[in-house]
Amino acid sequence: MSKQTKWVKEDPNNKFVFWPSEEMKKKAWISDESIYEEAAKDPVSFWAERAKKGLEWIQLWTETYQWNPPHYKWFINGKINASYNAVDRHNKTWRKDKAAIIWEPEPVNEPKRVLTYKDLYRDVNKFANVLKTLGVKKGDCVGIYLPMIPEVQIAMLACARIGAIHSVVFSAFSGESLNNRMVDAKAKILVTADGYHRRGKIINLKVNADIGVRNTLVKHVIVFKRANNEVNMVEGRDLWWHELMEEAPIYCEPEVMDSESTLFILYTSGTTGKPKGIVHDTGGYLTVAYLTAKWDFDLHDDDIFWCTADIGWITGHTYSCYGPLLNGATILIYEGALNFPEVDRWWEIVEKYGVTIFYTAPTAIRMMLRWGEEWPKKHDLKSIRLLGTVGEPINQDAWMWYFNHIGNGRCPVIDTWWQTETGATLINALPGIGPFIPTVAGRSFPGTTHDILDETGQPVKIGEGGYLVQKSPFAPGMLRGIYRDPERYKAQYWSIYGDRIYYTSDGAIWWDDLGNIRLTGRVDDVMKVAGHRLSTAEVENALTQHISVAECAVVAAPHDVKGEVPIAFVVLKQDVSPSHTLENALFNQVVRVIGPTAKPARIVLTDALPKTRSGKIMRRILKALVKGEMIGDVSTLMNPETVEDLKKKVNQTD
Repeated sequence: MSKQTKWVKEDPNNKFVFWPSEEMKKKAWISDESIYEEAAKDPVSFWAERAKKGLEWIQLWTETYQWNPPHYKWFINGKINASYNAVDRHNKTWRKDKAAIIWEPEPVNEPKRVLTYKDLYRDVNKFANVLKTLGVKKGDCVGIYLPMIPEVQIAMLACARIGAIHSVVFSAFSGESLNNRMVDAKAKILVTADGYHRRGKIINLKVNADIGVRNTLVKHVIVFKRANNEVNMVEGRDLWWHELMEEAPIYCEPEVMDSESTLFILYTSGTTGKPKGIVHDTGGYLTVAYLTAKWDFDLHDDDIFWCTADIGWITGHTYSCYGPLLNGATILIYEGALNFPEVDRWWEIVEKYGVTIFYTAPTAIRMMLRWGEEWPKKHDLKSIRLLGTVGEPINQDAWMWYFNHIGNGRCPVIDTWWQTETGATLINALPGIGPFIPTVAGRSFPGTTHDILDETGQPVKIGEGGYLVQKSPFAPGMLRGIYRDPERYKAQYWSIYGDRIYYTSDGAIWWDDLGNIRLTGRVDDVMKVAGHRLSTAEVENALTQHISVAECAVVAAPHDVKGEVPIAFVVLKQDVSPSHTLENALFNQVVRVIGPTAKPARIVLTDALPKTRSGKIMRRILKALVKGEMIGDVSTLMNPETVEDLKKKVNQTD
């Protein structure tokens, strides 16, 4: 592709609105506006047609969509296998010799790995047999606690092959966070590694894994030897990946799975301290993962798709595993930090492999903006033809920097909105249709219906803000529940506007009469820290586990790079004196219990928290303090005098 290739054109009436060029329209899978109208007329038939064409079914369904508020099902009585669709069917074609996964290690002197679809087929089959030999059966849960190495995709697909449910946990989470998830999921096996590389150091992952399996149902821990660091192996429980794979048979028959069978559980933060296990089915999830990967990112056979998200998040599940592999595409994964050994590491990788589609978070873009445009200028980025953002709303400066300095003003920027619960991108511009507008995500994906409502449930007008909701028929990839907690599922998503409307907990604004939507962020007590979703309650729970803490409240403060960061207001027990040593201990407490992502940006030690006369902590006031906003009336507080004291503490600098 020449440097002069133009993939977008400016709107003559607005310098901040862009449209696909004629060249882009010719290449894109979808370039006709009529797709929105076609899908809106009969969404159920729309999804049925795409499911038939995009996936191979063992048995077609007898009923496409069933709705029993607040529950819904897709492709009822359909039979399918996720592993077969992602691997086997490509291995029967010319794609068997095509790269499925390109892996770049963090150490620059360590060789890359390339797995073709034939290689992936072999390893998935063998590891599926390993799991079966260890007693894993259809419906059992397997925990996966791995860094960004190809074995994480292999383990996921092996689980799917035998009908086991995988539950992947972010490798930077603590042992205690892993333990909470393994207990709730009733996992039988944990797949982990000895360690991995991060910013030039080896992280001993096995130490955390050992904590994670304490007092659980885990019978065996399978350990992949990645970093060759010394680890403790418990005899009879812990087994080496490579030794098990040597003995494993080379073929495993894929299980016939019902479309509504659970494919995976992924834990995400909620508005209470306990993470909730989001349940995703098989047929519906695969349909949406396949179609959104193809249409949103305009995936073709000559593309190299790099989604920078860790596999422990839903973005990694859908766009670093299932979506691209279902399309027979090539994905790139990278083990290490974006700025190691230098801040141009990502651009070095893009140039090295000729990455064509690059998908990352606004947090990373803002960091790169701060480092300066000279770093991407060192590299030839002309292979990139499409850019994507994910995880949180992106500000205009970051969008334009990304567009101009990474895409050289010629690549569509696909700003995607979705959630762990939706399973796939549901609001964004399609690359062959547009428009691409900084801070505006785009339109509802064809076949889905979103609305923006006020507090009374009435639709808002263009330009007005409200609460984003989704209406039936719900996208096939939507969550099927919260694992072992049906009441929480109803309360979380189906109580605000009744059981017929899905409440997203996100604020939004209708941008124009085309249906473009601008997202304004979370409206509950969930933070987006560097694109990672964390609940304030989870951080509070971690802090109150410390022996010195009487009570605390955590709120999100805006941050130029990370989007949001936690600020903790902590009341110490009566006999405890404040000190820097104690503050450091509290920071470390959060890192130990949850992980470094949740570490508060600041801890404010205080004698009291603002409370109502019934004893409820007024987080509204704390949020206003950290954002520098008007506090409003405090006369109804039990202790209004605390507000001035807190204001001084928040504003003071060390």
